[in-house]
Amino acid sequence: MSESDLLADAAARLFAQHVDPKGIEAAEQGAWPDKLWQALTDAGMTDPLVPAELGGQGGGWVDAETIVRAAAAAAAPVPLAETIGASWLLARAGIKPPPGPLSFAGADARRVPWGQKAGHVVHLASAGGRQALALYAAKDLSGASDKNIALEPRDDLILDPTKALERRPVDWPADTTRLLGALLRAVQIAGALEASVALGVRYANDRVQFGKPIGKYQAIQHQLAQLAAEAAAAKVAAGAACRSVGADLPRFEIAVAKARASEAAGIGAKIVHQVHGAIGFTYEHRLQFLTRRLWSWRSEFGNAGHWQGELGRMIAARGPEALWSDLTARRFAAAR
Repeated sequence: MSESDLLADAAARLFAQHVDPKGIEAAEQGAWPDKLWQALTDAGMTDPLVPAELGGQGGGWVDAETIVRAAAAAAAPVPLAETIGASWLLARAGIKPPPGPLSFAGADARRVPWGQKAGHVVHLASAGGRQALALYAAKDLSGASDKNIALEPRDDLILDPTKALERRPVDWPADTTRLLGALLRAVQIAGALEASVALGVRYANDRVQFGKPIGKYQAIQHQLAQLAAEAAAAKVAAGAACRSVGADLPRFEIAVAKARASEAAGIGAKIVHQVHGAIGFTYEHRLQFLTRRLWSWRSEFGNAGHWQGELGRMIAARGPEALWSDLTARRFAAAR
């Protein structure tokens, strides 16, 4: 087995041991899953992108993708993707990430994922005409609390610059946190869709109608095949974007990944609920934990239409003569 396969297996076993419907339900009511977070910390899965000299695992984006996708497949009710992303931002700025769950906010600090549940929040904003990355303790922040339809916290925060624990000037694009969030959500969608395929296939093989499993009917087989294709497309697009991350976030690859994954989320959730029938919508069934996340994540940090528009503008800016060579050589440096 490759190192990536070993990591995927370890992550799947960890989430199988520490995530169950009762725990997800408790988290949706506001409880913090201490044992799950401690297990993730002990396993080194909260800081794969942080260099060893800053206290992290010194891994790469392939490792991060593997962990985030596994967490999403389990509907793990913790800000693991946000913590990995925020830690990466801090490490890029030369700041050692603090222990505990983290999140990150854009310039307006609205709809911050897990904003007041995270121990610290990373904020990227303009200061005196330059970009600056600041670290805040969540206890020092105020604002309005809200949730998405998956009942994950999404908070509007008020950030007082005088309360920043650290602040570093950075030369990054102003929409860095939006790009980072879109990349992470694309990976999460891929993970949730993979798990949805597994649930759909299992249910189709177990549910008997007119004397045989419904999975034996051609119509259901066609639906499951389309569901698997959407899941595969999201996984490939998200994986390609993760592998393209270098010193900067790859705008073109991230736009492709989020556009394709968001589209797949809507199509996939519809199909898997059609296969399950009414039972998939009940709170007692695991499927709704996945599809509520798919419906939420597909719109966060830009929906499919938003990123398709971004792609169109990038291509138009390069001109028609460059289209074929750009697509085949994967060169969009001028548009990044």
